[in-house]
Amino acid sequence: MSNVKMLNCPPVPNVPWQEKPEGFKGAPVWRYTENPIVGRNPVEGVARIFNSAVMPFEDGFIGVFRGEQTNGRPYVYLGRSKDAIHWDFDKEKVPFVNEKGEPFMPLYAYDPRLVKVEDTYYIIWCGDFYGASIGVATTKDFKTFTRIENPFIPFNRNAVLFPRKIHGNYMMMSRPSDSGHTPFGDIFISESPDMIYWGRHRHVMSPNDKWWQSVKVGGGAAPIETTEGWLLFYHGVSGTCNGFVYSIGGAILDIDNPSIVKYRCENFLLTPEEWYEERGFVPNVCFPCATIHDPESGKIALYYGCADSYVGLAFTEIDSVVDYIKTNSCVNDNDTEIGIR
Repeated sequence: MSNVKMLNCPPVPNVPWQEKPEGFKGAPVWRYTENPIVGRNPVEGVARIFNSAVMPFEDGFIGVFRGEQTNGRPYVYLGRSKDAIHWDFDKEKVPFVNEKGEPFMPLYAYDPRLVKVEDTYYIIWCGDFYGASIGVATTKDFKTFTRIENPFIPFNRNAVLFPRKIHGNYMMMSRPSDSGHTPFGDIFISESPDMIYWGRHRHVMSPNDKWWQSVKVGGGAAPIETTEGWLLFYHGVSGTCNGFVYSIGGAILDIDNPSIVKYRCENFLLTPEEWYEERGFVPNVCFPCATIHDPESGKIALYYGCADSYVGLAFTEIDSVVDYIKTNSCVNDNDTEIGIR
């Protein structure tokens, strides 16, 4: 029985799971021994799938996947699974439409997140809105996907929606940035009464002096509501003489004012060490995008992109990861303030 409780999330008794290896040390996040769970050329016309989001749906699991086509352009593809490990992908791209039901495809779409709020599933991605910006679509059946207004003007990416409203408003994190491989980036949070008009923007966290997250940070998986606050898995980036390195970090945000960071782990939870993380189209990348979690057992399955080439799976438990973040927390004024200047 967990001491830390997950709140407002349904049980997932079939959460994918593998026990911690005997003698395992370090941060309490361990890799699936059969990684990567999605390899190269997974479907005709798609060279690589990575940086993708999954969740329970009906009697199995469903996901939105970043598929790099063989012409190099990224789009969002739908995948289904019985065990959340072995996936079958649609050959065609997700068919987005406008509110009239007419085809309304983005020029490109990458790094999707998938979040359910009340009775609606939201797909969020980075696309082109006269510059890199955030795209959003809704679905209730994974058959019709209706795009809604772009929440922000360029330039922005790494949008992550909270799984419930706070004080009656939708809440979404993002990372303002340019259209390139940005050498900077802070996490901000914004709120909306209707998913169309956004405001009350607040700063959440900046890069800091810890080497692994000293260049930029960005939201990862949708936050998990717990009795300690919102558990956030995010990515932190360091700069080296051979390019950027992306690692996975953990923080806990205030439950009522999530622009306030209560705890922020000074150590990474996962960093590129295995061949599928170090070697690929973009080497040295661990990029978190989703969790499947069970409040009854405390189990968390963490999905992450590997080297812009594969999908990896890792595991942790709510008690151990929250305790590790709190024990190794190192916050500063930028973290703990409300985020208004």
